[in-house]
Amino acid sequence: MLDMQGISKIYRTDLIETHALRQFSLRVEAGDFVAVTGPSGSGKTTFMNIAGLLEDFDTGRYQLDGTDVSGLSDAVRSRLRNERIGFIFQSFNLIPELDIFDNVDVPLRYRGFSRRDRAERIASALDLVGLRSRMHHLPAQLSGGQQQRAAIARALAGDPGLLLADEPTGNVDSLMARQIMDLLEEINEMGTTIVLVTHDLELARRARRNVHIVDGQVSDFWSLEPPAPGLHAGLVPAMMAPA
Repeated sequence: MLDMQGISKIYRTDLIETHALRQFSLRVEAGDFVAVTGPSGSGKTTFMNIAGLLEDFDTGRYQLDGTDVSGLSDAVRSRLRNERIGFIFQSFNLIPELDIFDNVDVPLRYRGFSRRDRAERIASALDLVGLRSRMHHLPAQLSGGQQQRAAIARALAGDPGLLLADEPTGNVDSLMARQIMDLLEEINEMGTTIVLVTHDLELARRARRNVHIVDGQVSDFWSLEPPAPGLHAGLVPAMMAPA
């Protein structure tokens, strides 16, 4: 689904160069649920921007669902992004003037779906997140947790293969954070690949794999493996193992 090999990204100004990613390599298989952690400035956001085709990279190779994205035109990258990737942001990024139905509808319009198809997709996505009864409310009329669930519905309505969640629980309380993680786990069990960036280690441990980034490089991996007979499932370290 996502295969990065030797990715480097440097931000340059007149005075300094900042190496955001250094020979960064990570593979995420279809159906996986990967949590990405690391200190501020470690390169997590740069990784997510590149993974989501929002930003280019300097060296290396990135294949998204078998497509090499290097050198693609902006139009092709935009189409791939819209068709194959769903985004969930910490700040929700809902359009305040539009009700929830229309917020979920916006990316679908760019896909050229018929009006009937869009309506069915929106209703199905809002059903999944428990917000169908609120579809004609404005974002300001919803709680923070409800707004994040609306943002999840928007990301899912286009049926993406890959869901990128950047600190999706950062603006909600701990109870709602756990409920959002419950929802993400349910979505993953339905077959959607999820990459989650989070500072909350408790939430990160609920993913199938943990990837820790330090100074623009993968520091270590943790995989949740099936339990041996008589043992509980646990996090098994796989230091610098292939992703």
